[in-house]
Amino acid sequence: MRVPPGEGQLKLRIVAVVLALSLAGCGGTTDTPAASSGSAGVTGTVNVFAAASLTESFTTLGKQFEAAHRGTTVKFNFAGSSALATQINQGAPVDVFASAAPKNMQAVTEAVAPVTFAKNQLVIAVAKGNPKAITGLSGLTAPGLKVALCAEAVPCGAAAKTALATSGVTLTPVTLEQDVKAALSKLKLGEVDAALVYRTDAKASAAEVDAVEFPESAKAINEYPIAVLKNAANAAGARAFADYVLSADGIAVLTAAGFQAP
Repeated sequence: MRVPPGEGQLKLRIVAVVLALSLAGCGGTTDTPAASSGSAGVTGTVNVFAAASLTESFTTLGKQFEAAHRGTTVKFNFAGSSALATQINQGAPVDVFASAAPKNMQAVTEAVAPVTFAKNQLVIAVAKGNPKAITGLSGLTAPGLKVALCAEAVPCGAAAKTALATSGVTLTPVTLEQDVKAALSKLKLGEVDAALVYRTDAKASAAEVDAVEFPESAKAINEYPIAVLKNAANAAGARAFADYVLSADGIAVLTAAGFQAP
């Protein structure tokens, strides 16, 4: 088929324009759409303070984020939310804070517009096979049974207090830990017979412990907020990481870990 002379020249001009736009996008100039999306402008270290219960899922998200944003490193500090809030208020360098409860986020005056990204609730973690045959909170009061809880100032401890009050069970733990990982560790080491921990932590250690669900946990669900700090040294990286946690990819990782959707 014969191509009209004018049509052939038009096609050549269209191809030239497309190539020019492609080259401009590759050049990474700040005034193009390509530069304002994806990994453009996101480099350097992103310091993230996150609740201990987020260790496994955020470690995965950090690796995925680094793969999507070449030249970026995500550095984590995992601990109890109350301890992290104290560190931030004392001037610790941090770009993003992810707490296991709104209360601890509210204590951080530098947090900007926190957004809830996940929910979590408690289970009773027991040794594999549940040798003490624990079926609910009342079973934790059996004579001689040793139980680990989180300290009340920590979100998992506050949730445990609410659940116990709802059930009417009075419990005297043998230890109060500063984060949920420490409480679970006591069980793994055989120092206690049971521990009230998050469902996600029990799931992450399913090879070593079993999880006993109890209805009162539904009255003590923790919401997890995330926020960029006003004084973030890497503001662009902080915003990008927070956005990634809230993205479909981020929610998929969190859901697979046992978190509930916000």
